[in-house]
Amino acid sequence: MKAKHILISGASIAGPVLGWWLSKYGWQVTIVEQAPSVRMGGYAVDFRGTVLKVLEKMDLMDDIRQHETRTGKITLVNKNNKKIASLPDGFTSGELEIMRGDLVKILYDKTKDRVNYIFNDSIATLNEDKDGVQVTFKHHAPARYDLIVGADGLHSKVRSLIFGHERKFSSFLGIYVAIFTVPNFANVGMDGYYYTAPGKRVGIFGAKDGKEAMASFYFSSSPFYYDRKDTGKQKAIIRQEFENTPWHVPQLLEYMDQSDDFYFDSVSQIKMDHWSKGRIALIGDAAHCPSPMSGMGTSAAVMGAYILAGELMQHDYVEAFGNYEMEMREFVERCQAIADGVDWFVPGTRFKHWMSQQMWKVLPYTPWKNMMVEMPARVANSIGMKEYGEVEMVVG
Repeated sequence: MKAKHILISGASIAGPVLGWWLSKYGWQVTIVEQAPSVRMGGYAVDFRGTVLKVLEKMDLMDDIRQHETRTGKITLVNKNNKKIASLPDGFTSGELEIMRGDLVKILYDKTKDRVNYIFNDSIATLNEDKDGVQVTFKHHAPARYDLIVGADGLHSKVRSLIFGHERKFSSFLGIYVAIFTVPNFANVGMDGYYYTAPGKRVGIFGAKDGKEAMASFYFSSSPFYYDRKDTGKQKAIIRQEFENTPWHVPQLLEYMDQSDDFYFDSVSQIKMDHWSKGRIALIGDAAHCPSPMSGMGTSAAVMGAYILAGELMQHDYVEAFGNYEMEMREFVERCQAIADGVDWFVPGTRFKHWMSQQMWKVLPYTPWKNMMVEMPARVANSIGMKEYGEVEMVVG
């Protein structure tokens, strides 16, 4: 089989995983990323179930465990930092948890010597014909590729170019989120703490073996426009929403102004009938973002990249894209369903907030205390591990 050249848009998680597998199978892989380098920062991501076998096949387990977060207990507190309730062990951390930035760096280091990375650039146009896809870039010279894959996240440029405007596929869940690194000024160790008020949730979680912490701000809202490239205005949104909020919030807002890894976005899902058109396909959040509320986005991204690479190695792109969707569709739908009823996480009214507090208080004493851990585990194990053989590739 003649080696083929594929362009992947996005150097976060799904893109480099796909690049790792395809380069292993002999493909020529180029990854274009609009950021000037790999993007660090972000929240902790976790893995459960079948996807752990993919990480083992990629020989990543030791690297990930060296950076494992090992989140401790999670406590819900009032404005005076007094305990209200404890969340179930493993509520957020899965079987294996790592900070998103650490995982991105590991994947980049594993692929940089056999994948061609183009940073500080993005796809401008895609023009497909019977033999390939002609690509123009914002900065680099035009080039031609056999296939294109969009692994460029919730706000995918590839998706918008080929399938249409984001509003056709995006399902907003009524919440916005901001995450950034802060000093561990509250001495939380590796534990996590949440303070909630009607329509708001603020968290502090230990990171880097307790040397620092991650702050998270959630608020419920109707959808509104904001400039995704203007971090200053995004920080202003958080300050306006939380300026009169007690607990550690005033100190967190001061650290937010100094933060260089600030992340802000809507909590949304992407739902599409098809993830490919012609020679162009989508993976990860670009295809089927389940939202952070599911806890399954990273697992779905890694699993999808593994399956797509295996199918492309064995079949022509038409059959491979079809098989990839068939293998992933039910799993993705189960991942997205975990986020149903997400308003329990950030209750928008005083009554719902009060009910939520009562729920967490009694949960440890009910038969459902492990439900929040067991349900994602069942979903994570609901997809089988398809084995792919290898074929000999001829470069050139």
